[in-house]
Amino acid sequence: MANEKAIANAARPQTGMMTVAAPLAGWLIPGLGHFMQKRYVRGAFIFVSVTLMFFCGLGMRGKVYGFNLGDLLDMLGFVGDLGNGLLYFLAAGQDWGQTAIFRATADYGTRFLVCGGLLNIIAAIDAHHIAIGKKP
Repeated sequence: MANEKAIANAARPQTGMMTVAAPLAGWLIPGLGHFMQKRYVRGAFIFVSVTLMFFCGLGMRGKVYGFNLGDLLDMLGFVGDLGNGLLYFLAAGQDWGQTAIFRATADYGTRFLVCGGLLNIIAAIDAHHIAIGKKP
């Protein structure tokens, strides 16, 4: 009887401030959502991975997408870049990644920027799943 109650309580998603704060903080600063939940190693790996991908992409002269309603691929690139959180706003504010792509490495750099943002979105979702108790 007591064991059934424990299983039922474990299956019920938890609510609270951490369920909103962890993914939002993890999106703004890569890995912060995991740091807030005392997952230091995972948070450090996420921070290093996303930040390294972002700055490698900029170093290869990758394009940072801006808000655009014209082309579908530009909209998807914007969503991917926006996933970098504050790194994206830093790059947009400093006009980094606004030059024309004229080398093959710049195209790879653009992919690095987008993939870093998508990795950060996945990490923010992971922080949310930890906060609600779906993932131990």
